[in-house]
Amino acid sequence: MKVETRSIEYIPANERHGKAKDLFPIWFGANMNITTLVSGSLPIMLGLNLFWSVVAIVIGSLIGAIFMASHSVQGPKLGIPQMIQSRAQFGVIGAIIPLFLVMFIYLGFFASNTLLAAQTIGDILPINQTWNIVIIGAICFVVALYGYDLIHKVQKWFSAASLLIFLIMTYIVFQLPVPQEQWLPTNIDVSAFFLAVSIAVTWQLSYAPYVADYSRYLPIDTPPAKTFWYSYSGTVIGAVWMMVLGAVLTIAIPNFMDNTGGNLASLYGSFAILMYVLIVFGQLAINVFNLYGAFMSSVTTIEPFIKVKVTPKVRMVFLLCITFIATTLCIAGQGNFLEFFLNFIFFMSYFLIPWTSINLVDYYLLRRGEYSVKDIFDLNGQYGKVNWIASFAFVVSIIAEIPFINASFYVGPVAKALNGADLAWAAGLFLPAILYYFPMKRKIRNTITGPEFHQLDVKKVEKL
Repeated sequence: MKVETRSIEYIPANERHGKAKDLFPIWFGANMNITTLVSGSLPIMLGLNLFWSVVAIVIGSLIGAIFMASHSVQGPKLGIPQMIQSRAQFGVIGAIIPLFLVMFIYLGFFASNTLLAAQTIGDILPINQTWNIVIIGAICFVVALYGYDLIHKVQKWFSAASLLIFLIMTYIVFQLPVPQEQWLPTNIDVSAFFLAVSIAVTWQLSYAPYVADYSRYLPIDTPPAKTFWYSYSGTVIGAVWMMVLGAVLTIAIPNFMDNTGGNLASLYGSFAILMYVLIVFGQLAINVFNLYGAFMSSVTTIEPFIKVKVTPKVRMVFLLCITFIATTLCIAGQGNFLEFFLNFIFFMSYFLIPWTSINLVDYYLLRRGEYSVKDIFDLNGQYGKVNWIASFAFVVSIIAEIPFINASFYVGPVAKALNGADLAWAAGLFLPAILYYFPMKRKIRNTITGPEFHQLDVKKVEKL
């Protein structure tokens, strides 16, 4: 294994490798961890029974993964990381706005995942939790340093191991006593149901800033449909499986969330040590994604101002600084994890979803995947320094989400009128699509001038 030499630059054809099917273990394994399990407990804690919790988890995952997998298709086509593609919509400088916000997402998820893993290690080894956090950060740093190929290899082995272990876990969990009425479609709390759907949608959308990072080395002729479906099926199957297990465990073991590691240990008996190892490994795997994405985003942010050649040593310095910040945040944030995680996942979605909408509308409806990668790296290129249309749509959409928000720190008037249902994710998807599509379509057409404009086919104009 060698340290990855590429960072945010275009991956040339002679370095492309792999197949679309390699994406299934990446996104299946990304969901096979205790954080996903904890997320599955949230619909139960909102007051839903198992039947409606499972329905909400499935619906939310199926919806959210559409957008997540649509980002994955961009990787082989453009050959660059996910977040740097934002320059084509926001401009080379304007893209710093979503990049800055996404950095908080990476750091927040790193902190929550690390804390859960550290608590799990503390259940089996007499090591101080702070030291557990430091050790986890160091391991993630090494894997992220080696980069793309090692991450793919690790995820393949982890996905195979987790498939076997969680099949056994599923069998054991479904032997636990669960009241029969929990599986009946009765007494639905509509507001809690929509909130639970929002959790599952947001879970999938939270992968959007990562996705193309792990498909950008695939050959450019990789069929888009295969890229989409391998990513989609991997993330949906993994997330639904783990979230449903989390929901069942929360019903079957009343104090499950108070002592997750201890309850799993008593449930598995002598098999528990293997389960612990897998859980910790799962947290490490997804945390590597966070460090790798944070590295890409930080390089993308400073690249317009300082031209840095990312050698292995420079890569190491960047990742070391990011790991230090993320680990420090985790150590400082030890406390009520579940409350922190629930607040964070919703807070993050209000900023992330409008970016997703703008990026996908631009790629699929306006430019049809046709971009000048060279201009994405050029301050004076065709995408400009700042695209005010995208910036306006992004900011206005975030403001428009406020009335729909239902969070511990604020409940908007629309959410109150809907008895607490949080539909901010829907507003954050549809409004920016409208605000961006029509003005941007006119702008693209207006850039084509002269007599040749009238000779061009309309579809060709839209493609340009």
